[in-house]
Amino acid sequence: MEDQPIDREWKKGSAELLLLSLLEALPRHGYEISKLIEQRSQGALRIHAASLYPLLYRLEKRGWILGRWVEKSGQRRRRYYRLTSLGRKVLASQRKGWQTFVAAINRITGVENA
Repeated sequence: MEDQPIDREWKKGSAELLLLSLLEALPRHGYEISKLIEQRSQGALRIHAASLYPLLYRLEKRGWILGRWVEKSGQRRRRYYRLTSLGRKVLASQRKGWQTFVAAINRITGVENA
């Protein structure tokens, strides 16, 4: 049986958690976030600009992240996003919820280390 691509609905439900997690350590711009998701998932997950930027704007509107434009010599202007203190609280809550969800799925399916 061929490897199945990750279902679109699974990605939708975890996209906020992925973005907040990647912004936890340091500010990043959208293209970097997109590439990190693809690299760290070994190509299993991809978030395209058409989905990524509206999500970043929503998270910013909720006060979970803060974006600011940065201009560096020899590069085009980029918007860097960082977590706010509220975003850190939301991330902690979402991680806890995700762990509970995965543990429940594992108990039902008998899959370990999912």
